[in-house]
Amino acid sequence: MITIPYKDPEKIQRLESLLAERILVLDGAMGTMIQDRNLEESDFRGGRFASHGVDLKGNNDILSLTQPGIIADIHRSFLEAGADIVETNTFNATSISQADYGTQSLAGELNLESARIARSAVDDYMAAHPGSERFVLGALGPTNRTATLSPDVNRPEYRNITFTELSDAYAEVARGLVEGGADLLVVETVFDTLNCKAALFALSSVFEKLGYRLPVIVSGTIIDASGRTLSGQTVEAFWNSIRHARPFAVGLNCALGAAEIRPWIQEFSRVADCPISLYPNAGLPNELGEYDDTPGHMSTLLG
Repeated sequence: MITIPYKDPEKIQRLESLLAERILVLDGAMGTMIQDRNLEESDFRGGRFASHGVDLKGNNDILSLTQPGIIADIHRSFLEAGADIVETNTFNATSISQADYGTQSLAGELNLESARIARSAVDDYMAAHPGSERFVLGALGPTNRTATLSPDVNRPEYRNITFTELSDAYAEVARGLVEGGADLLVVETVFDTLNCKAALFALSSVFEKLGYRLPVIVSGTIIDASGRTLSGQTVEAFWNSIRHARPFAVGLNCALGAAEIRPWIQEFSRVADCPISLYPNAGLPNELGEYDDTPGHMSTLLG
């Protein structure tokens, strides 16, 4: 994958120059911004899916097809707030995750349209702010399956997904994101390194067929104070498992919150030989399922 040239070497050179000067700011969470809209089932369905046989409320990715204006508005709000990079609305846009809603056949279209919406928002912002440089980050989420662990404690040998199925699904995502205009890609919220390897294999295959590549960020997530992923790897082990892909940047997202994640992002900084990324969530939910971290507290910690 490394020997394949970048799609736009000049843009990547500008990105690398910016990274050498300062920290680049990624946008915030898409899901909570969507929740603030208080959308109903009919909003998720739109006219196109009015007679769809499965409830679609909660399928945030489908909004790129049914409510593209809302997704574009969220991108614009993050850009106006100072984000250098905006993520596509594709966290659950694999055919694997979309199967829960009976919309798995739309995975390619979801990624294509989501990338186009983000691309348009970024291009419009840069046109209105001459001299600014903003980027679209195509998101490949973790799926709701794990290739390493059995979903049945009584059948430890059983898996409900294969490496090939994961790789094929990720390849479909990647093709849509690249065609839609993403500048970079991120394999994010990695809780199972084997899933991540399937994604990296898929990206390598897609880039090889295209004859060019995009920079790839890998972002893991840890599940408790031991600093391990769900599949049991420490930060250092995780890095050594994916470093062969020579990611553009590597880091952590979500996990335990801004305060608790600090030692593990420091560990990444110690072992990795590329830029570090970090975008924590607002801590773990309380007994009511709500988050106690305030924007002020999180911004202080991140600062």
